[in-house]
Amino acid sequence: MSERQDPAVIGLVSISDRASQGVYQDQGLPALRAWIERTVLNPCTFETRLIPDERPVIEATLRELADGKHCCLILTTGGTGPAPRDVTPEATLAVAERELPGFGEAMRAVSLKYVPTAILSRQVGVVRGASLILNLPGQPKAIAETLDGVFAAVPYCIDLIGGPYLETRPESSIAAFRPKSAQRRPA
Repeated sequence: MSERQDPAVIGLVSISDRASQGVYQDQGLPALRAWIERTVLNPCTFETRLIPDERPVIEATLRELADGKHCCLILTTGGTGPAPRDVTPEATLAVAERELPGFGEAMRAVSLKYVPTAILSRQVGVVRGASLILNLPGQPKAIAETLDGVFAAVPYCIDLIGGPYLETRPESSIAAFRPKSAQRRPA
């Protein structure tokens, strides 16, 4: 752990027609933020968005957060199932420069430990510029389970695409994994 952590801008996007219309209170954004605050040691600024399941809106939001707000990590929640309105993966892939299939595979594998319907998920992980974008499930419990299962690889991925050096809290159950050659030496 270094003595001074790089600041990080993190985008959090909850994608839900009903929550964005005020039909019910969104639980995705608070769950995402709480998980990051429990796990990431770096000082974080959050860019949060609550938007409907509309592909053009999702694409525009992801572009804004990656290109305009320079988020190193963008986490989406919702819209990854097989229902006709679930278009988050298509929107994410449309703005991607590169897909990272391992994230989608790992997220589904983690979720399959808890529910057999995880096989219906179409979550993806992609890179746009210096932003890593991950699609997560819609329920707070599933968000935490999925992030617990894949986050160890996130900080090194962000290093490789030119983002800040993310560190995890020592008291967290998640330890950022980096090859020894990529680890910072204490100052």
